[in-house]
Amino acid sequence: MNIYYVAADPNLTGRDVEQRYLEVLKSVRKAIGLPIAVKLSPFISGLAHFAGELVDQGADGLVLFNRFYQPDFDLENLEVVPNLQLSTSEEMRLPLRWIAILRDHVACSLGATTGIHTPIDALKYLMAGADVTMTTSTLLRNGPEYLRVLVDGLKTWMEENEYESVQQMKGSMSHQKVADPASLERANYMKVLQSFRENP
Repeated sequence: MNIYYVAADPNLTGRDVEQRYLEVLKSVRKAIGLPIAVKLSPFISGLAHFAGELVDQGADGLVLFNRFYQPDFDLENLEVVPNLQLSTSEEMRLPLRWIAILRDHVACSLGATTGIHTPIDALKYLMAGADVTMTTSTLLRNGPEYLRVLVDGLKTWMEENEYESVQQMKGSMSHQKVADPASLERANYMKVLQSFRENP
């Protein structure tokens, strides 16, 4: 269930926006008996709490995150124009963090989307706790046959690192399993800034 909603009305509060999600979910849940996955926006302020509410209202899975396509300006014609920018691996960090945090706190399946271009990208999401990873941009760039590269790369890495199954590694770097859980919560600005090295 992909709720693609840009809250541009200044009269709407954050809770109003969340309530829209919940109302749509309730209506769909009432109408069908199939499992429902809700694709979330990254712009929810109390995401951990809201994720729990969605599960309480019948969501069987959550997909992180909806990637809103941003328009551009055509200055020659003074028009707002669509502009498709495919994702990059660097964009996976926000959903990666939240999947790792939510894995141990919500009783539902978690789907990862955004920034999956290499086998390592998929592995990171799985180790954070994703049950499934999804990719579009890399298939648009490389064609559907690139799925074989992703799967073979994942298998090779697992063999080299002595993992017998995806289940064995899934969630092994979630919030409760990493050595420093707080690193997923705080910004760590000083550590990040100190790690920067300008290219020579």
